[in-house]
Amino acid sequence: MQEQYRTIAREGVHETEVNRSRFLCALAPAATEQEAQDFIARVRAEHPTATHNCFAYVIGADASVQKASDDGEPGGTAGVPMLQMLTRREVRYTVAVVTRYYGGVKLGAGGLIRAYGGAVGEALDALGTVVRRRYRLATVTVDHQRAGKLENDLRATGRAVREVRYAEAVTIEVAIPEADVESLRRWLADVTAGTATLELGGEAYGDA
Repeated sequence: MQEQYRTIAREGVHETEVNRSRFLCALAPAATEQEAQDFIARVRAEHPTATHNCFAYVIGADASVQKASDDGEPGGTAGVPMLQMLTRREVRYTVAVVTRYYGGVKLGAGGLIRAYGGAVGEALDALGTVVRRRYRLATVTVDHQRAGKLENDLRATGRAVREVRYAEAVTIEVAIPEADVESLRRWLADVTAGTATLELGGEAYGDA
């Protein structure tokens, strides 16, 4: 797995105008290819009278899935420059749809490439990006007497507490960098007098 990846901070739309043509770039996070396709379908439904709804998306922290569509624009003038902008900015798990309303002035191949790529670039700047780092999931089990203080101490030391479950014992799920596993194990033994247990789980990505 990649140690980290960059993605957009939030869903949104940014509009630009080039020679009287309107370009609306809609960006959204997409965890799967199906989510990306669903978003594309939604944008198309919102703009049924648009001249074109071109798209590009990159799925996977390692950019393993990449797709682009010119949606009727001359080949390679829309979807590809949009995709290139996403990959150049190292953006992952993101779908971009650029909706064009033709303004009566032809832009030519070079103009289209600049317009579509630029629309995505400006939208990324406007909406912002975040970095997600790879974390190891771990479950801490502790008695009820120590649970409240331990949860507070975990948060105070900057460890990401994801979930707390109360049963016969209390389990606290945390997300930690792989390099922090052993230091967390030692710290837990120290602050709980050896009464807490630490069980390692899978991996996930979270905000850096």
